[in-house]
Amino acid sequence: METEVQSNFTYMGRTFTNLSINGSSSAFSDCNSDRSGEFPTASSQSRRLFLACASENSDELIQQLVSDLESSSIDEQKQAAIEIRLLAKNKPENRIKIARAGAIKPLISLISSTDPQLQENGVTAILNLSLCDENKELIAASGAIKPLVRALKVGTSTSRENAACALLRLSQVEENKIAIGRSGAIPPLVNLLETGNFRGKKDASTALYSLCSVKENKVRAVQAGVMKPLVELMADFSSNMVDKSAFVVSELISVPEARPALVDEGGIPVLVEIVEVGTQRQKEIAVAILLQICEDSVAYRTMVAREGAIPPLVALSQTGTSRAKRKAEKLIDLLRQPRSSNAAATAVARTSRTSGVPV
Repeated sequence: METEVQSNFTYMGRTFTNLSINGSSSAFSDCNSDRSGEFPTASSQSRRLFLACASENSDELIQQLVSDLESSSIDEQKQAAIEIRLLAKNKPENRIKIARAGAIKPLISLISSTDPQLQENGVTAILNLSLCDENKELIAASGAIKPLVRALKVGTSTSRENAACALLRLSQVEENKIAIGRSGAIPPLVNLLETGNFRGKKDASTALYSLCSVKENKVRAVQAGVMKPLVELMADFSSNMVDKSAFVVSELISVPEARPALVDEGGIPVLVEIVEVGTQRQKEIAVAILLQICEDSVAYRTMVAREGAIPPLVALSQTGTSRAKRKAEKLIDLLRQPRSSNAAATAVARTSRTSGVPV
């Protein structure tokens, strides 16, 4: 049986206070090293890789593999990329060794290959190297962003997922976020969110959440149609994506363009339903989003009230987390304002007409 505990939820350096978490789950899972297969056969190369992974001295092998990346033989390039990818995956200290041996630029060249498998292994090797903080700036400075965006657009499903993860890792360096957005990453991430499998949707939502801490990327995401898949995922309680998609919406909703887009895609009834039947954490983030869209719009307040939001908000104000209670109480007050505001406006207009003061 799952138990709900009060916790602070921290993601990408930002903390959401007093969130109710089922067990040890979290809204986002980091994109870790590749989760695809190992060697298809027990080749001599796989045996030497196994020995290198077990050994304290893999430097000689790494130098040879970096040299093989620039071979004129596609097969040798593929094998070298596979072995570098797995060395970086299985032994964290190798990530620095591989980067220092000069692997990053030839791996980036492979990402631009027309051979799908060569591209996939290049993308995945870069992902695994990007798990090391020391490598992130070097990878971006070496020109990885545009090839990764291209792989995100046209690669295999694994290439697209791992490119999304690699871009997420690079976006953890703040100045890379704008460069990634300007390189065209947002529309293919939105496409992956809409059309990918579960892992692809999760990786896309995580990358979008990180990138959209920058205002211009928020606008790009809204313009790329991100609200449609986000609302669909929030509405599907069986998707295991309600939390993730709601957190992305909460990141976007601060820009004016996001609010009509959310409403146009049917976001208000979905958010009201979450307040009514979601988990404590889902309710908390949903009420926070509703509060933001209602603060400056009487029309949206009316729409929220007509969806029957007040009863579940009253319940949340009594049983939710301390943050959810505050948000629910503030939203209830806002939802009760439209009538009195309209009445006041009518009274002012009548007074102005009878006194001859222009309205």
